[in-house]
Parts: sequence; structure tokens; C-alpha cells
Amino acid sequence: MSRRDSILQELGLGPIWKLRAAEAAVTQAAVAETTNAKSPAKADSAAALISPQKKHAEEAVAAPDCGREQQIATMGWEELRQSVAECRACALCKARKQAVLGVGDTQANWLFVGEGPGADEDERGEPFVGQAGKLLDAMLAAIDLKRGKDVYIGNAVKCRPPNNRTPEPNETTACWPYLQRQISLLQPKLIVALGRPAAQTLLGTEVKIAAVRGRLHQHAGIPLIVTYHPAYLLRNLVDKSKSWEDLCFARKTMQSQLG
Repeated sequence: MSRRDSILQELGLGPIWKLRAAEAAVTQAAVAETTNAKSPAKADSAAALISPQKKHAEEAVAAPDCGREQQIATMGWEELRQSVAECRACALCKARKQAVLGVGDTQANWLFVGEGPGADEDERGEPFVGQAGKLLDAMLAAIDLKRGKDVYIGNAVKCRPPNNRTPEPNETTACWPYLQRQISLLQPKLIVALGRPAAQTLLGTEVKIAAVRGRLHQHAGIPLIVTYHPAYLLRNLVDKSKSWEDLCFARKTMQSQLG
């Protein structure tokens, strides 16, 4: 058995799961449609992406600090890391052991965005290091990627929500300038949103994963694909095949971006 077959077997997808011809054709058509889109269409798409700060402003504990946002928008990686470590913009800072900015290649073409740190991540200061992290690493390996090599991994919020609950709107609002700056510094060729909170943060609207996966979206002109969070897949094995389909779609999309 090859290394790749072993990885897919570990994902619960062995023997190798392949896109059916019709689905592959739809995938290629979706990639081509986005690649060949004219500028007006891109402008309309960009206009539809509502900033999470604006969307959640009324729900936030306090109004966004424009001065803070502007300051974060000028930071380099080291300044950003220090600012995240010292951040007190929302209540999540009270129970954390440490904030988790992200990890990986700071010139990566691939950006994976999850929900927020869990207990293991809070302890070690790195995203996706528990069981969900092991599954994410296997998912990356299945499409010939590796953590830290042309891959950057971050989260919608940088501090662990109590009991690993879903981040609240004011918490994603407070952390949004950090993620926005990470994207600006990285300039990735493709963003993969892992799970609903990450997808909602990046798309600026309420979503259901089943409704938005399998399609190509955009964030600030960057192609964006939505798939399931690895932690969800650990509880719902039946959806692993859908996640594999999304990974294949992401690989085809990246190939089109690289020309």
C-alpha cells in the first residue's frame, strides 16, 4: 500500500475516493468560471462580502475601535504576534493561557482558517495540535501538502472560548482585524474555511456548510472554499467523503491559480 493510500485509509476514505466524471466536470467549470470572471462580476462579489465588524456591530459588547483597527492594519508579523499575545479586546482573554496567532509559512499560497483554539492549542500556543489537528495533517497530506510548507493555519478567534463553545459575534468582531491583517500579509492564492464560524467570518454572512461547500466563493478577491472542520469530521464520519471531495476541489482550484 502506498503512503497516500495509507493516509486516505486513515481518513476513512480507502480505497481511494475519486470524483465522478460528471462531478469533476462541474468542478472544472466552477474553477474556470471564477478564473475567467470579468471585473464587474468580481466587484459585485466583493460588494456582497460584508465586513464582520459591520455585520456584528450591534451585537458587540463595545463598538469597534477604529484606531485599533488602523494600527493593526500596519503591523508586521512580529508586531502582530505581540499584539495578539497582549490583546484584551474581548472577554476571551480572561480564561486563556495564551493567545494563538497561527502557524506556518508566512509566504504560503494556502491559508486554512478554523474556528478557534481548543484546550491543546491553548496549552501549546499552536492551532490544530489535538486530535482534530492530527486529522487536518492527514487531510493536508492526502493532497500532497504539509503543515508549514506553503501552508499557513490560523483561526477566526485567537483565544480559546470557554468549554470550546462556538465564538460569539462580539468575539469574532474583536479578532477580525487580526485575521484581516494575516490575510493581507500572506496574500494567499486560496483560502479554505474549516467549519461554519470560519466561513461566516470570512463571508460576512450566516451560512450552512451543506449549502456553501462545493462552490467557489471569494474573500477580498481571493478564491475561498468552505469545508467541514476536522473536529466535526471526528464526530460525523459519514461526511469525510464530502470533505475529500472539497479537498480535491481545492487542489484543482489551486492548480488553476498557479497556471
